[in-house]
Amino acid sequence: MGDEIVKMEEADYGTILLRAVAVIDETRTTAARTLNSITNTAYWKIGQLLHEKKLDNRYGSQIVRRLSADLKLRYSTMGMSPRNLWYMKTFYERYALSDEKVQRSVALLPWSHNVLILSKELNDEQTLFYAEQVVSKGWNRDLLISALKMEMHKKQLSTKSVDNNFAATLPAEQAAYANEVFRDNYNLGFLGATAPLAELELEQRLVEKIKLFLLELGKGFTFIGNQHTLEYNGKESRVDLLFFHRGLRCLVAIDLKIGEFKPEYAGKMNYYLSLLDRLERGEGENRSIGIILCAEKDNVEVELALEDMGKPIGVADYQLLLPKDELKKLVQEEFNNFEKGLDNEKKSPVRHIE
Repeated sequence: MGDEIVKMEEADYGTILLRAVAVIDETRTTAARTLNSITNTAYWKIGQLLHEKKLDNRYGSQIVRRLSADLKLRYSTMGMSPRNLWYMKTFYERYALSDEKVQRSVALLPWSHNVLILSKELNDEQTLFYAEQVVSKGWNRDLLISALKMEMHKKQLSTKSVDNNFAATLPAEQAAYANEVFRDNYNLGFLGATAPLAELELEQRLVEKIKLFLLELGKGFTFIGNQHTLEYNGKESRVDLLFFHRGLRCLVAIDLKIGEFKPEYAGKMNYYLSLLDRLERGEGENRSIGIILCAEKDNVEVELALEDMGKPIGVADYQLLLPKDELKKLVQEEFNNFEKGLDNEKKSPVRHIE
């Protein structure tokens, strides 16, 4: 009896730890966003004040310098330099007439990210794209710089994901959130592949580079394991990659395919999700979600395959071999930034991958 309790506790400990980490990280993320929002609200109101007083570089520079000096005496850590005060005015003037969605999105960004976006003279749609990417993926400033240099919005704005059955299988609010979390295409260029990979090799490389893959998936994912075994009715099934998403509060199964999408893949994923919900779904968690990640897909074929599936399933493709020009930009610049960030993480005594 005692041994059984010990075994039960051992088996449950990983789940308990995972949930506890998710709660703490969610709280920290919420706190960071709240702080950004409060700071940006203050900057917005100061910018509005400067705008209403009709101050500009020609007639208001002396006033702004004096204001900066006085504010820095009272609020030395709030970034009240003359240059920053002018950015606050620009911040207000740029978004004062934008819709609420754009205003809410930029309010969540760190101020340095907002300054960078302001310097690029983007329209509302482009601004919204980068703001949402920063929030969902946790981009630091270097990654945002790289994305802006690559003009990533031109490639992504027209490819909103529709290859899933989330609307038919999930509550409306969760379906909308899931559509924001999961994308139509993933860039796996960080694997450094120069030739097509077998499925097991693709999986092995993703596991080896799991930190980079988590960054590509976006913020909120925690890696549970690969070839995750599900045993039921005397038979074993294995999920290629299994994650937990703290925002969606559900398990996420990823099935890797090196070729084009086939309708039978949807049936297999539907079965995996049934097993996950029956065997491993925790109390209070939402239904498990499956993503079939393949090299190619036909949208019409995907739509037909998912039409009558009872479990929430999405299909995405991936870019594995990059063109030369993108390889230079992405691998030589962004990859170095990734590695630098990961090295810094290793030096930190406490860290969690998002």
